[in-house]
This record gives sequence, C-alpha cells and structure tokens, in this order.
Amino acid sequence: MSKRKLQQKKYKQKAGLVLLGGLLSFVVQAQTDTVQGTMPEIQVIGKKNDRIFKSVPGSVDVISNKTISTIAPLSTSDVLRRVPGLNIIDEDGAGLRMNIGVRGLNPIRSSKVLVLEDGVPVTLNPYGEPQMYFSPIIDKMQEVEVLKGSGQLLFGPQTIGGVVNFITAHPPEKLTNRVKLSGGGNGFFSSYVSHGNTIGNVGYLVTYNYKRADNLNRLTFTAHDVMGKVRIKLNEKSEVGVKVGLYDEISNSTYLGMTQAMYDEGGYDKTILTPHDHMPVRKINFSATHLYKFNSNVQLQTTAFVYDIIRNWRRQQFTRNGPNANSSGVVWGDPSRTDGGAIFMSNRTDWRNRQYLVRGVEPRLDIKHKLFNVDNTLKTGVRALWETATEQFVQGNKPDSWGGNMRDNEIRNGFALSAYATNDIKITEKLSANVGIRVENFDFNRRIYRGQFPIGVNGANVVADTNVLFKRNTFAFLPGGGLNYTATDNITIFAGVHRGFAPPVVKSAITAVGIADEIDKELSTNYELGARFALKDYINISATAFYMHFDNQVIPVTLATNATGSANGGKTNHKGIEVGVDVDVTKALGLKHALPVGGNFTYTDARFAGKENVVDNLLPYSPKVMFNAYIGFEHTAGWGIRLFNNYVSSQFNDQNNTVTPTPDGQIGKIDARNIVDGSVFYTLPNKKISFNVAVKNLTNERYIASRNPQGIRVGMPRFVTAGVDIKF
Repeated sequence: MSKRKLQQKKYKQKAGLVLLGGLLSFVVQAQTDTVQGTMPEIQVIGKKNDRIFKSVPGSVDVISNKTISTIAPLSTSDVLRRVPGLNIIDEDGAGLRMNIGVRGLNPIRSSKVLVLEDGVPVTLNPYGEPQMYFSPIIDKMQEVEVLKGSGQLLFGPQTIGGVVNFITAHPPEKLTNRVKLSGGGNGFFSSYVSHGNTIGNVGYLVTYNYKRADNLNRLTFTAHDVMGKVRIKLNEKSEVGVKVGLYDEISNSTYLGMTQAMYDEGGYDKTILTPHDHMPVRKINFSATHLYKFNSNVQLQTTAFVYDIIRNWRRQQFTRNGPNANSSGVVWGDPSRTDGGAIFMSNRTDWRNRQYLVRGVEPRLDIKHKLFNVDNTLKTGVRALWETATEQFVQGNKPDSWGGNMRDNEIRNGFALSAYATNDIKITEKLSANVGIRVENFDFNRRIYRGQFPIGVNGANVVADTNVLFKRNTFAFLPGGGLNYTATDNITIFAGVHRGFAPPVVKSAITAVGIADEIDKELSTNYELGARFALKDYINISATAFYMHFDNQVIPVTLATNATGSANGGKTNHKGIEVGVDVDVTKALGLKHALPVGGNFTYTDARFAGKENVVDNLLPYSPKVMFNAYIGFEHTAGWGIRLFNNYVSSQFNDQNNTVTPTPDGQIGKIDARNIVDGSVFYTLPNKKISFNVAVKNLTNERYIASRNPQGIRVGMPRFVTAGVDIKF
C-alpha cells in the first residue's frame, strides 16, 4: 500500500474514533428531558428574528437557507457574491479555493477576513498563516452570517475587514432525513445525505457530501465531507454540543494560468496545462461547547476545538524565457517567444508539503446587569490558541514524481492569548451604546532545519542542514464602540468605530534564514455609519457608509498574490458606501404569489496614501463598483424562477495599476464583467420533494477572473446543473 493511501486510512480511522468517542462520552450522561433549540455554539450575529438587528453595532448580512436553496449554488462563491462589499474571485469555477475581499482589501486566499464555521476558525493557522486553501461545503450550510464593523472585536484575530461565519445545520427535533443530488456536464456530480433525530435529551445529525468533476473549467477533483453533531441537555441549566468533521479532497489544482497571447487566441480555455499537478487536502476537526446558565441573567459558554490540516501539493515547474536543461519538451503557446508569451514545461516537480495543527479553548461569559440603573449586557471572554505549521519542500526530477530531494524543512509555532469585553448599554428605550476592547498577544517562532542559504561574494544559494530558531512577539490593544438608535419599530440607525488588527504572517515576519524582517502587524481605524429599514416581511433596506485608514497595510508577497517588492504597503485609505434592497412586490400589494426583487450596490475607493511611488493608486483587486440584482416569481403551486445579475467594474492586480498586460498575463488591467445566472424550481405539494435547474453564466460571457497566481484564470463558462432535494 502506498504512503499516501496509508495516510488516508490513518486519518479516516482517526476521525471515526474521535466521532465515536465523542458520541459515547456524552450519551452516557443522558437524562429524560427532551432537548430543543439550536446547538450551543459561538454566534456572530445572534437573534435572527430582529430584522433590523437593533443590537448589532455595524453592517450585517444573513443569507438564509431559503436563499441558498433558491440560488442552487455550485460553490460558496455563488452565495457570497450576493453580499454587498464582498469581492469574490473564483479561480477554479468549483469554488474549492475561496478568495474573499472586503471593502477593497486583497481577496487572495481570504487572508484579510476572518472565516469561521459554527463560530470556530477554519483557516490554516488563524494567526501565523490565515489563508484559505479550501472552502466550507455549501451543501451542508443552514445559513451564512457576514459582519462588519465594531462587532468584530468579539472575535479575531482578524478584525480589519469582516467576519464570515458559515452555520451548519443543527440536529432536528424529530426524525429527519434528506437527500440532495445534482449533476451537470464535465462529469460534475454532487450528493448530500443527512440523517438526524432527537431522542430524549440527545439530538444528533450526521451528514455526508460527495462532489466530483472532470475538467470543470480545467479542474478535476473529488471531495468528501463528513460531519457529525450531537446536542445534549444535561439538565435545566446545562447543555453540551459536540461536532466532528472530516474533509478529504484530491484535485489537479495549479498555480499556472494562461499567457496573454493564449487568452487572446481563445483556444486554451479547457486545456489542462499541468496535468500532473496534484493537490490533496485533508482536514479533521473536533469541537465541543458547554453552555451553563447560572440564572436568567448570567451564562457561561466554553468552546474547545482542535483541527489538523494536511496540504501536500505537487506542482510541475516551467520557464517563460525558453527551454533549459530540465525542459520536458512540452511547450504551450508560440515556442519562438522568449518574452514570457510562451510556457516551457520542465521535468522538475516541486512538492510543497504542509501540515497545520490548531488547538484552542475559549470561555465566554454573558451578564445582564443594571449599571447606572439601566439595562446592560456584558459579553466577555478569553481565548488561548496554539498553532503549529510543519513545512517541507521536496524537489523531484519527473513531472509525476512522488518524491525527491528535500530542499527546505521547518516548523513554525505560535501561541496567542486574547481577551475581550463589550458592554451594551440601553441608554433610553430608543438609544443604546456599545463599548468594547480586545487585547491580542501573539508569540511565534520559526525553526529552520534545512534550507537555502546565500554564501560567497555573489550570494549563490547552497542547500544545507542547520538549526536556526528565531522568536518574535506582537501585541495589540483594540478599542471600539458603537451607537444604535431605533427611530421607529421599522428603522434603526447605527454608527461605530473600532481599531482593526491583523497579526504578521510568520513567514513574512521572520525570513527563511532566521532574520527578523520589518513586516509588522496591521493596524487600521474603521468607521461606519448606516441605517436599516424593514417593513413586515416584504421590505428590507440597508445603507452603510464606511471609511478605513491603515497605518501600514501589508500586501502579501507570495506566489499566490504574484506581488513583488516589500510587503509593506504603507498607509491606505478605503471609503465607500453599500446599499441593499429586498422587496416582495406582490406581498406589498397583498397578492397571493411572490415577486421578489432586489439587489445591492457597493462603491469602494481604496487607495495607497503613503508609499511614494504608488500614492493615489488603487489597491490590487479593489473594483470601484459592484452591483448585484435579482428578480423572481414564485407561484403558490410551488414553481418559480429567478434571475441573478453580478456586475464587477474593472480592477488592477498590481500596485502600479498597470493597464497594458504583460506577455505572461500576470500583470494588467482586468476588464469589467457582467454575469447573469438563473434558476427554475418546483416543489411538490407535500413540500418534501423539490426540483431545480440552474444556469451559471447564462450569456456565456468570457472574462478574466484573475491574473494570479501565475497567469490568467478564465471565469466559469455557461454551465447547467439539474438537481433534486428530498426530505423524509
């Protein structure tokens, strides 16, 4: 049996044992009361029945389960691009690599936004390496929360852009089974099955999702996702929630994109340039939350979590200036071009093997009190988080090599301790205030066992064993506050300001030869002013003006971002406005059918303000205008139709705002695009079986989705899926 298969077997066995042990250890405590309600988990937004979110000091969006079903999403990207202020780059069409930008921040690998699942971080290492190399499976999500503004202080460590929290389904209160199937061209198939029930004081849910595709926008993949959740009511005051998950994916994901000439020619859209690239991603996660209610005014919720991610990636190497001694003979484009307009494939393969281990514990205390003889709610807590990254760089001498010579070997460790407290004060019946602080302390180190080191006058690199250890620390004190004014039962006006923070990426803060770099933490001051309006169940309107000032924004210099030079971007300013409108015309007129109409508009002006050679230039991947709209019709007989429109204005992918594309396609203006999606659906009268047909990119517009990491990524062409959803 191969080493890879042995690893797969070991981790699947480990996940099964953890799930079984977790279930047994809590079921043993069973009593006779029936448990009801949601899982005891960290909540980002809180109550959803308040449609104008009177207690939330900032802009907020909640994508409901019904909306997700109506979109019939192929990936999380299809859902998130409906949220104002978010710029989504879908580099592979299937959404396996999630790239979220917030209000002009760089979207590559979602490193500028805090991504959670059920309130628990899901990035590789939340502090030292906050990149997303996989996306939570949208099929198992009950809803998605997006929070911007000072409310971020309750979470962290990333508090500069926003919080995206994916909420998985909860154990049902009665026996419920569900099967969702969908398929399309290029071998695309997705299946989701779930089984759940509540017996006595124990509720449980088990889900399984399987996805695959063959050359879907040049991507071939298989992905498995297993999740188990248990909710136990120990007594009238105490509840426990346990969650276990296993994600396993294998794909031919690559960094290599098309040259400009290849894109202009138009014949390479479905060509797999690197057929031997191979990327397995495996994640095992476990979390447990205990909720104890001392009385109606005081409750303590403690969450402990651990997850392990393995991401080993084989990527075939190439040159752009002509063949060399390692060339394989495969050439893409015109071989006479040595200006970067052609790609000369190499026999050399690089394995970038990485493993990430994250452990954390976080008690949160909520206290309702009467300070100054008015209603107050204090939310406070601490979190200890340990993270480890193990990385090896192995060079092989064949395009399909499974091993080779080790060039780099290192371990990066970090320990973060954070504390936070916010207090909501009900000043009058209409006016409330929120004040809070968050303190972050991050100790980290990088130990290098083997690497490349410059020697001699010319600084030639030599691979050698070593034992270099360098340590650093970062600390931040982050205050914030907000006001909420309930003008009427239908209108809320809010304002907020908070200090934003992002810790330095360990590999940028400590160089590969163990020297402290000048890269430091990111600090910003974020302001918001907005209003929310809701009338019954057929009108929702929100508007938010924002301004963010960065003392020093870090522009990641990695292969993924294709950035060059120093990572210090200097001072930057982000300003803009977000507006969202949702109206059901027929409900407003008192008619029986539904005619939902709505959308959102975002204007963002994000510019460099301190770096001399790029002052007043737009930040990379910060389009000025984004506009989403939808219109639908839902008949009382159960059938309906919806059309979605997504417009993104032009943007640049480099600090110099280069307009003319380079021959290799890696730098240049990205033109505006307008994508139309549509879906039709029908639900049987018993409400248990529904059918849908969805079309992505209805007009089959061809566009550049990204020029990163190493060339042009073409957006998803027209793609049709059909599916069925059965509940029993």
